[in-house]
Amino acid sequence: MEDEFSLRQHLGDSRRWVIKIGSALSTNEGVGLNHAAIETWSKQIVSLMSAGHQVVLVTSGSVAEGATRLGWKERPHSLPQLQAAAAIGQMGLVRGWDLAFEKSALQAAQVLLTHDDLSDRTRYLNARSTLSTLLELGVIPVINENDTVATAELNLGDNDTLAGLVSNLVEADLMVILTDQSGIMTADPRLQSDAKLVEYASVDDPELDSRAGSGGAWGRGGMRTKLRAARLAARSATSTIIADGRVEDILLSIRQGVGIGTLLHSKQEKVAARKQWLAGSLRPSGSLILDEGACNALVRQGKSLLGVGVLKASGDFGRGDLVQLFDPDGLEIGRGLVNYTSLECRKIIGIPSSAIEETLGFAHEPELIHRDNLLVEGLN
Repeated sequence: MEDEFSLRQHLGDSRRWVIKIGSALSTNEGVGLNHAAIETWSKQIVSLMSAGHQVVLVTSGSVAEGATRLGWKERPHSLPQLQAAAAIGQMGLVRGWDLAFEKSALQAAQVLLTHDDLSDRTRYLNARSTLSTLLELGVIPVINENDTVATAELNLGDNDTLAGLVSNLVEADLMVILTDQSGIMTADPRLQSDAKLVEYASVDDPELDSRAGSGGAWGRGGMRTKLRAARLAARSATSTIIADGRVEDILLSIRQGVGIGTLLHSKQEKVAARKQWLAGSLRPSGSLILDEGACNALVRQGKSLLGVGVLKASGDFGRGDLVQLFDPDGLEIGRGLVNYTSLECRKIIGIPSSAIEETLGFAHEPELIHRDNLLVEGLN
């Protein structure tokens, strides 16, 4: 088993990071944005990206910024007021980050997400494709929950949870949650002077549950939601570091493998975690019968599924739905998330990827099912 030092070194070198910054840090304790801190973190993120890392930023603070602009002294409680404050504050929040990154000639992109975007398969795939494209272009996605349109029933509840779900979405190697605390403590330091920092633990350690607390007035999270977010991220084999965002060069220290904050290690293998989630989370909406060549490409070579290797499409499914895959003899060989609807599939089966756009008038992806979204017998 990899020791803590080696694991921190490995995670520091990992390519794809999700960094979450909470309201208590991004604002001056609820009184406007902390522009000096935002600029400090932006410089560190620029350094990370210059070193070859891909970074997705999940940031809180729109409600607090909006409330400040409206002259409110306390966080609103009614949904319409929260949504109004978020709409106003989002302008300032994104502008603050954009100006900070602009100084280093780094492009940023605003992405607002709701629970629907992450639970609906079509929206999920669209969000995944957009974020992947932004990262490949060297652009930093700045993500916040879309409080303006979210309802009480659909609201994700906090940006810690959002960060965990985004880590699943982009299959991050590391999630960093910056907060105003050192990490998870063995006890409440305000009540017990001998409380110590939990430096390293398995994300599934049940003892962690009793050590989590609640959030502050302007945030919706606490260590409890951070732990929950870490466990969500672990579904995609993402490990999490919870650390004090006020520490000088905190992100660069994490990159260097310095033993700082609480490291919650996910012991799952990335591929195994992805396939387990794919197999257990959904019910098939249809099926595809493949020719021998396609079966061989999937089972023996780990390739994506192309339209040219499909013989027949059955069922009524949409883009992003789960479909079963059968060989010519009717034996199920796998399942996956399809990039085209059943109607579109019936038009492009048996043709090469280069002919998809000509046939449909558009092309989502060159593959019917990308290998990352495939669960194939024998390759789990």
